[in-house]
Amino acid sequence: MIWLIGLGGSLGASGRYLLGNFINKKKKPGHFPLGTWIINITGSFLLGILYKLHMTNEISNWVWLFLGIGFCGSYTTFSTFGYETITLLQSNKKFLAGIYVLTSVIVSILTAAIGFII
Repeated sequence: MIWLIGLGGSLGASGRYLLGNFINKKKKPGHFPLGTWIINITGSFLLGILYKLHMTNEISNWVWLFLGIGFCGSYTTFSTFGYETITLLQSNKKFLAGIYVLTSVIVSILTAAIGFII
């Protein structure tokens, strides 16, 4: 089963890279990291849906391993979130960094809950 996680992870990481580059194509350093923000929000939403489906036995364990743990685990990214927060702080954009941190955490939790509920 570990290969399912690895395959899902490779697809999630590739999707994150491609979508992040597409969204951030014209972004200048020191601006709101919209790409990572959108990726983490959509990944949290998808994980909420998948978790609910897994808990209610509407998807099999292999689908959970592939999509929930593998894909979502590598599609969302805490390390990039941390890096971009530090970059904003180093650019003396403390307010923007605070907004990024607060909205990332709060909206990710809310969208995961919404995904779980629907």
